Amino acid sequence: APFVESGGGSVQPGGSLRLSCTASAIRLADYAIGWFRQAPGKEREEVSCIKGSDGSTLYTDSVRGRFTISRDNAENTVFLQMNSLNVEDTAVYYCSAVTVGTNGCTPFGRWGQGTQVTVSS
Repeated sequence: APFVESGGGSVQPGGSLRLSCTASAIRLADYAIGWFRQAPGKEREEVSCIKGSDGSTLYTDSVRGRFTISRDNAENTVFLQMNSLNVEDTAVYYCSAVTVGTNGCTPFGRWGQGTQVTVSS
């Protein structure tokens, strides 16, 4: 898989984590990149995306105001800063190249291993 996710872990409600998405074979700055998550027994869902062209961002309603997506082109990395985490944020988080349209961000390509985020007291 071209993408490698890292930074997950276990935190208490209200805690923070910063996820990283890197790639060795492609230049992330050439793509819109999205973060997705999949909780046990649920379908994978879009969390946030950042365009490659102008850096504009999109967030799903449940994370807006708590999560921030950003990119460091020099480090070929896209970050997801997650604050005020709650138990509903528990999931495996994945990143992917995406196309951005009226329906949000559509991933393409293969998924990586993901990184586990667990929020519990």
